[in-house]
Amino acid sequence: MKRLLILLLVVATNTYSQTKSSPNIFIITTDGFRWQEIFNGADSAILFNPKYVKDTGTLRYTYWANTSEERRQKLMPFIWNFIAQKGQLWGNRNYGNEVSVTNPYKISYPGYNEILTGHIDWSINLNVARDNPNSNILAYLNTTPAYKDKVAAFSSWKLFDYILNRPESNIPINCGYQLANDDSLTDTEEALNYIQTKSEEKNEATRKDVLTFTVATEYIKKKHPKVTYIGFGETDEYAHGGRYDLYLNQANLFDKFLAELWELVQSDPFYKNNTIFFITTDHGRGEKPSTWFTHGFWAKGSKETWLLELGANIKSLGEVKEKSSVTSIQFAQTIANYLGESFTAEHSVAKSSEVLLSTISK
Repeated sequence: MKRLLILLLVVATNTYSQTKSSPNIFIITTDGFRWQEIFNGADSAILFNPKYVKDTGTLRYTYWANTSEERRQKLMPFIWNFIAQKGQLWGNRNYGNEVSVTNPYKISYPGYNEILTGHIDWSINLNVARDNPNSNILAYLNTTPAYKDKVAAFSSWKLFDYILNRPESNIPINCGYQLANDDSLTDTEEALNYIQTKSEEKNEATRKDVLTFTVATEYIKKKHPKVTYIGFGETDEYAHGGRYDLYLNQANLFDKFLAELWELVQSDPFYKNNTIFFITTDHGRGEKPSTWFTHGFWAKGSKETWLLELGANIKSLGEVKEKSSVTSIQFAQTIANYLGESFTAEHSVAKSSEVLLSTISK
């Protein structure tokens, strides 16, 4: 009997050790957020234009400063006070450091397809409710021994049911105004479901990001997924509405979400010192003050994006100023390689970024 107990203890210990040793990753996006605001802060040509800002005086006080370094720090303090010290920031084109989408459409569905499948599908050219025929990195990782049944996705945009192809992916997905669904709901999840049910916006395509953040963090604390996708959407919504003030406020809130998520994982032994944050966007926006609110094939600047990395094995490079080029189509395989895996699919998968892999500690 003692031998059996010892054997069971050894097996359990080895299983926990294997689970603990394989890195966790959070893939986090905020829709359609420009690199210009990440690296330069608020744009004066837009910030002081009453066409795009209702109260320019308040926004001046909140986000304006004389230098880009001060402005970006006021807008996104966690990124510039912490990630810039402990992680990596890619995409400041002022230094020729470029991150770009490669799909020609430069809108959301093709952008997320590119990020998550490592493949350009020319037939995916509209933001419509159509199941994605391409395999994604989340579903692939869910088939591997290290990550089986430890993958989950959350998004403000309801089309993620189709982007991730819920029937085929076989992973938990909560997007749009879908309710938290579990045998045992926390008090917070119960309250969240009530709020969503009563919301006047429950039929909108994009859920409030704070609700997405809440449902994701509650799941994370309960279930401890090793691979988590969280997609926020309101930066793009406010930009399309021509509301630069709300766009900046939402970016500032996104920065707070990142800070809270990092505090959450670093205070949990399951995640602490063994988790990577991979943070990006699905497309850029128009580069001019007259086109910032739009994006797409004809809007110059729409392919220009950015990438932030933080966590286990990510070298502390800060703002990368060397001239280089990284593309979103490389992200899926790069993420797989970070986790010691190789993403294969029925479609071609772009190679990982050698530039990014070279900045990872072995």
